[in-house]
Amino acid sequence: MSAFASEAEAVTWVFRSLRKLRGQPRPPDDRGRDPAPTRELLQTLGLPSVAREYVVVTGSKGKGSTTAMTARLLQAPGRRVGMLTSPHLVSWRERVRVDGRAIPLPAFLRILAWLRPATERIEARLGPRQYFSPTGLFLALALRWFDEQGVAAAVLEVGRGGRFDDVALAPNALSLVTPVVREHDFWLGPGLARIAWHKAGIIKAGSLVISLPQATPVVAELKREAQRQEARLGVLTPAQLAQPQARTARGQRLRLAPFGEFDLPLRGRHQAANATLALRAAAHVAARLGVSGDPAAMAARLATLRWPGRLEKLGDSPALYVDGAVHGQSARHALEALGAAVARPLQVVLAVPDDKDYAGVIEALAPASDGLIFCETPRNPVLRFPPDGELLALGRAHGARVAHVPQLGAALALAKKQAGRSGTILLCGTHSILADVMLLQGRRFEKLWD
Repeated sequence: MSAFASEAEAVTWVFRSLRKLRGQPRPPDDRGRDPAPTRELLQTLGLPSVAREYVVVTGSKGKGSTTAMTARLLQAPGRRVGMLTSPHLVSWRERVRVDGRAIPLPAFLRILAWLRPATERIEARLGPRQYFSPTGLFLALALRWFDEQGVAAAVLEVGRGGRFDDVALAPNALSLVTPVVREHDFWLGPGLARIAWHKAGIIKAGSLVISLPQATPVVAELKREAQRQEARLGVLTPAQLAQPQARTARGQRLRLAPFGEFDLPLRGRHQAANATLALRAAAHVAARLGVSGDPAAMAARLATLRWPGRLEKLGDSPALYVDGAVHGQSARHALEALGAAVARPLQVVLAVPDDKDYAGVIEALAPASDGLIFCETPRNPVLRFPPDGELLALGRAHGARVAHVPQLGAALALAKKQAGRSGTILLCGTHSILADVMLLQGRRFEKLWD
C-alpha cells in the first residue's frame, strides 16, 4: 500500500484517471459517464461491509443544504450519521463527514492509499476513453470511513444528474429531490424533462421518493421512474412546506406540523422548503431504524447546524454576508432572504465564472446595490472569469456604480470603505471565492455542529 504524504498528493492521484482525457472532447453524461469501475471497486473491497440506512439527494438547487440538515436531524445519542457532499469550500476532506466532522487527514490519506491497488488494477483494464470517476473514489472513501466509524445512517449528495452518477450506486431506500431546473444542458441534455430523467435515476426498486414541488415535466419523469421501480412517490405541495414565523439573528423561525416551531440558522424561503424535505426524510429513516422520538426534539437539532457559505454572516461594521449565488434566481433569493437586514449603503462583491449566469446575477443585484465590485480568484485554475470590460458594461447598463478589483482582499477593502461601518457587504460567487473569504476571516471547516 503506497502512502500519500499530503492531501494535495492524494487528490492528484484521485484525478489521475480523469486527467488522461484532458484535451479530448467529453460526451454528455449518458455516453461519457460510467459507474461500472466504481461498482467493481466496491464489490472487490466488500464496500460497504456494514448494513445501514442510506438517503440519496438529487436536484438542481439546495442539495447540499438538504443533505446537511437531514444528517443533523438523524444524529442522536448512540446513533452516528455520515454524509457525503460536493463541492467543498476549503478542503477536500469536507466532502466526507461523520456526525458533522470532516474526515481527519490521517484517515483521508490512509483510506485512499488502501483503495489505490484495487483502483489501479481496475483502471489498467479500461479503454482509452474510459476513466475512473473521482466521484466514485470519494464514495468508496466515505463508505470505508462510515464502516470504521459505526455509522447507522448516511446521507449522500449526488454531484450532477443522478442516473450516471457513482453516488447512485448506494443502496438507498429513500430518495430526496430538491427543485429541478434547467442546468448543465450539454451534460444532461436539453429540456427540463431530460434533466429530470437523469435526476430520477437515483430511485431504487421498492423505495420511497419524496420531492419538493416541481414543474409538470419533472413530476411526470419522477412518476414514470417510480412506476418502473415500483417505488412510492410523494411530491410535496406548497401548502405542506414549513411556514416562516419570524426572522432571527442567525436565520428564521419556522412552523411545520407535527414538528411545531423551530429555529433554522439559514435564511430564505428556499431553506424553509429544504428543511421540510429534511424533516420528512429524517422522520422516515428514524422509523425504519426503529426509533420513535419527539418530533419537536428532532426539529430542535437544526438550531445547532452551520452550513458555511449559504448567506452566512461573517462580520459586522459593516455587516458582511457571503453566498454561493451564481444564477440570477439564487441572487434574487439572497436579496429577498436578507430583507430588512440590509443596511445602506449596500456594496456587492461578485466573482461569478464565465460558465455561470453572471449576467443574470448582475441583473438581479446591480439595481439593489450602491456599488458593484467585480473580483476573481486563482484558487481553481480551471475557472475563467468574464472580461472586465463586459462586466463593467453590464453593471452600468443596470445603473450600478462599478469597479473591477481582481484581488479579493483589495476588493473587500474597497467595499468596506464605500459601505462604511453602518453599511452592508454582500459577496456572491463561486465556491472558490467563498473559500478565499472564509480563510481570510479565519473560519474553520472541520465541524458543522457540536
